[in-house]
Amino acid sequence: MRVPILAPAYVGGVQLIANASRRLLPAADRQDLLRSCSTNVDNLSAGRFSTLATSALFVEEPMELPYALLLVAVLGYAEYARGAWWAVGVFLLGHVGATLLVYGGLRASRPSPAVRRAVDVGPSYGLYAVLGALTSALPRGPVRGGVRLALLALTARPVLRPGRTFTEAGHLTALGLGLGLAAAVDYRSVRNR
Repeated sequence: MRVPILAPAYVGGVQLIANASRRLLPAADRQDLLRSCSTNVDNLSAGRFSTLATSALFVEEPMELPYALLLVAVLGYAEYARGAWWAVGVFLLGHVGATLLVYGGLRASRPSPAVRRAVDVGPSYGLYAVLGALTSALPRGPVRGGVRLALLALTARPVLRPGRTFTEAGHLTALGLGLGLAAAVDYRSVRNR
């Protein structure tokens, strides 16, 4: 039996970094740190691709307990059910893939200086991708299809409202990447019958 180790260690590490930086750094220095670790348009346009890694290790504020538990549950289940490498791979696909796709869209739209410098950190893109990919583990038929439609509807709703942010578009993009991977897994399992 596999015991999830990476998921709680990752979430605990992100929380530890958030709490330590909040307690030890003045607000202005903390904001500078977050901005330097962010996958914003300015950083990626300047070739600071290391932010694709650092942005997944920071959050603007320590995560609230329900969100941290959800993150541990989803990532932990993925690690348990599919293995650590699968969970890490899908998380990175969502985090890096959605970030680069959103960056491409933002860069093409010539965003304002505030959007170019915005702080864009956290594990949410990876979480959405893993959640979408895990739908392939659901029973075939109406349950699987219904859950996929519900996830799409819930994630698309913020994108369709006025005042949306690029982060909400990133969540939808990451979920789409995860659902695409789930569809590929579905296709492969049907083909191998």
